[in-house]
Amino acid sequence: MGSIWFGAFVGFLVTLAFGWLFPGLGHVVGGFVGGLVAGLIAGGIGKGLMAGFLAGVFSGIIIALLVLAKLTVAGGIFGFLSGLAIGIVVIIVLAFGAIASTIGGLIGGLISH
Repeated sequence: MGSIWFGAFVGFLVTLAFGWLFPGLGHVVGGFVGGLVAGLIAGGIGKGLMAGFLAGVFSGIIIALLVLAKLTVAGGIFGFLSGLAIGIVVIIVLAFGAIASTIGGLIGGLISH
């Protein structure tokens, strides 16, 4: 029996690592792999599904906030506005990462069951 929150945290870290190493589609691929790891740690299909979903959602929110903070520091008020616009686009795109992470969590939970 694993923990949903621990699985989600490790899946989140895996997603961030893939996104940092492979900018662009690395977040979606990392979301799938992170969800898979989260599902393996959580154990069970339902727990793996929830852990993968949480990992995908948290990584999307954190990445959007990091983009906003980076552009705010770099460009002041105009950086904040452009960071806000890009952050909204990032959240929309990372919704696909959350879906991939949920599918990965389902598969990881199935494997561990």
